[in-house]
Amino acid sequence: MKLITHYYKRLRVSYIKVAILVMAIHLFFIPSYTPHTIITDSIYRIFVNDINVGTVVDIKDAEMMLREARRTLAAASDELVLVEGYLTFEEVEIFPEEAEAADEPEQVLVKMANVLRNSVRETMHRSYTVKINDFMVNLASKDEVSMLLQAAIDKYDAERKFAVRLALDAERELSVLTAEVEMRGASSQDEAREVSSIEAGIDYFVTDLLASVEPAVEKDFIDYDRGLISINFGDTVEVVEAYLLSEELFDLATAIEEITKEEEKNKIYEVISGDTLSGISLKTNIPMDKIIELNDALESERSTILIGQELIITVSEPELVIVRKEERFIEEYYNEEIIYIPIDEWYTTQTKTIQEPSAGIRNIAAITHYTNDHVAFREILKEEILYQAVPKIVERGTKIPPTYLKPLSGGRLSSGFGSRNAPTRGASTYHRGIDWACPVGTAIVASSGGTVAKAGWGSGYGYVVYINHPDGRQTRYGHLSKILVSVGQNVSQGQKIALSGNTGISSGPHLHFEILINGTQVNPLRYLN
Repeated sequence: MKLITHYYKRLRVSYIKVAILVMAIHLFFIPSYTPHTIITDSIYRIFVNDINVGTVVDIKDAEMMLREARRTLAAASDELVLVEGYLTFEEVEIFPEEAEAADEPEQVLVKMANVLRNSVRETMHRSYTVKINDFMVNLASKDEVSMLLQAAIDKYDAERKFAVRLALDAERELSVLTAEVEMRGASSQDEAREVSSIEAGIDYFVTDLLASVEPAVEKDFIDYDRGLISINFGDTVEVVEAYLLSEELFDLATAIEEITKEEEKNKIYEVISGDTLSGISLKTNIPMDKIIELNDALESERSTILIGQELIITVSEPELVIVRKEERFIEEYYNEEIIYIPIDEWYTTQTKTIQEPSAGIRNIAAITHYTNDHVAFREILKEEILYQAVPKIVERGTKIPPTYLKPLSGGRLSSGFGSRNAPTRGASTYHRGIDWACPVGTAIVASSGGTVAKAGWGSGYGYVVYINHPDGRQTRYGHLSKILVSVGQNVSQGQKIALSGNTGISSGPHLHFEILINGTQVNPLRYLN
């Protein structure tokens, strides 16, 4: 038994030695060793908006499928579809024998389309934006644009003579439409005239020759009565194609209301020859006091206006201005233009009427130019006087009247002109001037040049100075502490005439200042420069 064991141990050692020898020979004769590897391929698991839609062999295939899914979704709608769709993927290793593991492209495409369909945010509609100056309105179709603009025209075209046409603006790089107004049937009439002239041949030539020889027959008034002869937009109308959300679109009725309703807007009126403030008031249908209020250069209804002067006026007009011309035969009352006689010795604020006007009666054929409902001007084509009008004749001064300055430096406006609570016992509840609170002894100057009419005590005024001015106005300076001028003295504008104080019926140190026109106090703040 021991012999067998000993033999076994010797056999095992020999085996180990032989194995080591074989390995050494193997390493010696083989220069490199390549380990055995398992060969695999890759496919890609695809996600659209983080939802698994299948697997593909190539990422580029997935990108093409997503584009095709978008096209499929868009083709199902006539409008622009806004959809969110982003692609992500995971690489998955497979064995060669699993090469068929990728999904069929048709299946992946269907799943992608379903995911995109559920991700549609909003449908953007092919729309049209109508732009008029700074105003814009969005409509769903070109037909609605035409109906909108036609409604603005039809407001003044009761006989429906004119129609709106949208035309491509060839001067613009982008696709922009402009709106044009043309007489209905004008194109066919023009074509008919052209054909007629060609067919007429020599007859047309003879007719034209005879027309040039025969004396022109004067048209009667009734021949001019053609009504509306032209109409157009007073503003540039641009129409641009756009893709918009449903909530950005106007319904047609609202859009029509928006562009036709009238709102007050400030406009510029340029004074022309023969204009007066009263005439401008009648022409623009704006009260004269409103015109004076809007224009700082106007002091009163007697203020001078010059040709070319620009006045601010308030007019009511819609967003889309319509201009038109109407030819009419009219029998009307009329007035001759005012005749002004210049008087160089008078100020421009001085006028005197030496002949009152009287209206006349006449027949006229005229073309009247309108801006919306307002008459812009009128061209008289023919006139027949039935009863002669008598003009108004007015003498008017040419000298520029004096100006009026604030009579002190600084001071706080403490009481305005008009009704008030009496500030102290004995004071008036209707203030006929304005007060500036200031320290006693503040220098008071002449608001305008003139002659001192009063300088002394004036009861409730305390110490007071009156100055008469060449334009017939008078200024008064009250509650003074010291007077520096005397009656009859001529003073210049800005000359020191007194020191402020607290005399008479006064609630504290201040200057009381008045301007009188024709003996009546007016609000001085409207006359001070």
